[in-house]
Amino acid sequence: MSTSQAIETASLVVPTDSPHLPPRKHVLDLDDFSSEEILAVIESAKGMAEVLGRDIKKVPTLRGRVVVTLFYESSTRTRISFEEAGKVLSADVINMTASASSVEKGESLLNTGLTLQAMGVDVIVVRHAYSGAPYLLAQQLDRVGIINAGDGIHAHPTQALLDLYTVQDKLGSISGLKVVIVGDVLHSRVARSNIWGFSKMGAKVVICGPATLLPLDLLHRNGGDALPEELASIEVVTDLDLAIQDADVVMALRLQSERQDAGFLPSLREYIRRWQVTDERLAKAKPGALVMHPGPMNEGIEISSSIAHGGNSVIEEQVTNGVAIRMALLYQLCTGPK
Repeated sequence: MSTSQAIETASLVVPTDSPHLPPRKHVLDLDDFSSEEILAVIESAKGMAEVLGRDIKKVPTLRGRVVVTLFYESSTRTRISFEEAGKVLSADVINMTASASSVEKGESLLNTGLTLQAMGVDVIVVRHAYSGAPYLLAQQLDRVGIINAGDGIHAHPTQALLDLYTVQDKLGSISGLKVVIVGDVLHSRVARSNIWGFSKMGAKVVICGPATLLPLDLLHRNGGDALPEELASIEVVTDLDLAIQDADVVMALRLQSERQDAGFLPSLREYIRRWQVTDERLAKAKPGALVMHPGPMNEGIEISSSIAHGGNSVIEEQVTNGVAIRMALLYQLCTGPK
């Protein structure tokens, strides 16, 4: 390809067969996404992936738009993929950390958000240690789109969307699949958003781990109250050898020690023995079952190294697909209603 041809190709906005995304101002979790909207985001991300596969990974789609990544917690995959997504779409991306801002002087999250809105930013991508923080910004800021990049132990919708995209891309369909999520489900915002996403798309979701690390609302059905229809079929199993049988997808979660108090586990050795995803256990799943992990991984604890880097693993593909999904969401929010 000549230089002029490459520049002409790079000037294309997005592939012409990209679907029209429904209007959306915020992305806070998947509980308010319909299955049709999830599919539309996945289809849009496929077009974005085509852009990422070009020699020149740059389109002018969001030129003149300003995206701020506001992270109150450390991140590698999520933060960098949002930055790359914005820059590939030609948005101006500003990275902001609590340690290098007026937060260190006592400024509240709301006042930080109001300041950014006053500066005319279009989207704030926020990660916060407290559940509900992105919802506060969404309620109080009327001219800025909010994307939840992880709030406490509540939700991580963009991770769930990239997981759904990865599964559909590899297996063709999500409906009817058996998806096993194993590990520290209690403290995992990824697990909670994935439970919503896979359930809405028609998969059978099985959560597995020590009883002390499984959400009480799923174990005890909120003290007898009915669960939302999408979550009513979730299966809770504490024996991984049983849970993994005939699974199509196995997603391992790390132990989130930074969110735990003492007393959740008898010992790390016991956890490894009973809940680590190993070659022997994966053999009980369906042939070709996908192995996933939202990262960061603690190899040798929740997942063996041979499985993490084996032929069934799509962990690196999850990271790659994360950029395309976040491109699709930035495009949706920046070009939607304000």
